Amino acid sequence: MMYIKTHNTVIKKVQLLSLIGWLLFGIHNTFAQQITLEESQKAALKHSNAIKNGLLTIEKSEAFKREMAANYFPNVEASALGLYAPNDLIGPIEGFLPNGIDNLYSASATATEVIYAGGSIRNSNALADIQLETSQIRAEQAVDSVLLVTENKFWQLVQLQEQQKVIETNETYLDELLKQQQDLLEAGLIAKNQLLQVKVNRSELLLNKSRVEHMRKLALLDFALYVGVAYTPDMVANADFENITPPELKYESPDLDLSGNSNYRLLEKSITASSLQTKMAKADLLPSFAVGVSAQEFGAIDSAIDSQFTGFAFGSLSIPISNWWGSGKQRVKQEKIQEEITKNNREDGIDQLKVAITQSWYDLVNAHEQITYALENKQLAEENLKVNRDNYDNGLSGLTDLLDAQAMAQNAQSNLINAYTNFENKEITYLYRTDQLTAPSLDSLKE
Repeated sequence: MMYIKTHNTVIKKVQLLSLIGWLLFGIHNTFAQQITLEESQKAALKHSNAIKNGLLTIEKSEAFKREMAANYFPNVEASALGLYAPNDLIGPIEGFLPNGIDNLYSASATATEVIYAGGSIRNSNALADIQLETSQIRAEQAVDSVLLVTENKFWQLVQLQEQQKVIETNETYLDELLKQQQDLLEAGLIAKNQLLQVKVNRSELLLNKSRVEHMRKLALLDFALYVGVAYTPDMVANADFENITPPELKYESPDLDLSGNSNYRLLEKSITASSLQTKMAKADLLPSFAVGVSAQEFGAIDSAIDSQFTGFAFGSLSIPISNWWGSGKQRVKQEKIQEEITKNNREDGIDQLKVAITQSWYDLVNAHEQITYALENKQLAEENLKVNRDNYDNGLSGLTDLLDAQAMAQNAQSNLINAYTNFENKEITYLYRTDQLTAPSLDSLKE
């Protein structure tokens, strides 16, 4: 009777501690430094060098656009020349230049305006516009990419945190079971091998605990460096998995009309840019015409000859005849070939985008189904553990069955955590590929 009483008392303690452990799942240490997903994303957006480089690239493209626009205006040049010779540049001339000339100077200014250059100026400005628009799209993509990576790293950290809690709960369970086996062994009611079985399972659990802890610290360091926050070992990613809505109820089926997709827009820009490159190559085969004015003054300092000023207007016509069969013709041919290559790449890119979006949708749907199955499996595993515990306490099954049931319940809880975090990652990937992420404007990130 004493054995039954002692045995039941230990059982109740184990069950109570196990229940407390399961209830604590998802509750974070309130004394640790906590950071939410929203806080992480805000910090990452401010810290990201990729975004900073994207904004700098926009500035660079704007400067290039201004450079190309300057070609619409006249090109103004000024020059000056001075000469001095100790022995005179021009010797004395009796009756005309008695002292000779030992210096000369010349100053001139010229303004030239290109009237026609085969469309190269217009096409250069159009290409500059394309470059600026492309830079803006890529900068927006950099923002989306930072949001995506930040959330992936955040959920990886959450996953490892929750796995630690599962391990700690099962460690408590095995510690109590080990204490029970020690008491029963001392009372001579069980063989020593049963105690050793529990010790082996507990050692494996502790080994896994150490491995997960090291993985968490590494993931935390990676997260802190990427987001740009100070690393502290007790930092906790604050999140929960409640009220996950099925994707069919939250989102419409993926729309394969890519007109608003940023990657599709880049493909379209590449087509336009390639066409402009071909037009610029053709412009080198066409005549160019320019007009201008020039003013010049020349004379000598301290000379009997007065300085002279002259001005004139001019026009120039250039015809690149040799380009019609030489290097210019070959360049046009190369650009036309490249234009065809770009068009083919565009078609492949569109197909890949459609497949990627569709795959992300099915991945998201499957991820939600995994949560449903994992929840059901967890409930079954916990019920199985309870039944095996009752059978063990009543002498209807052995310790091995109980330990197997405990490992199964632990595995089911781990799988549920993995299913939750996998769903979160699949959701952010789907939003990223369909350009549905809520991101701040580029102007707000410049501040």
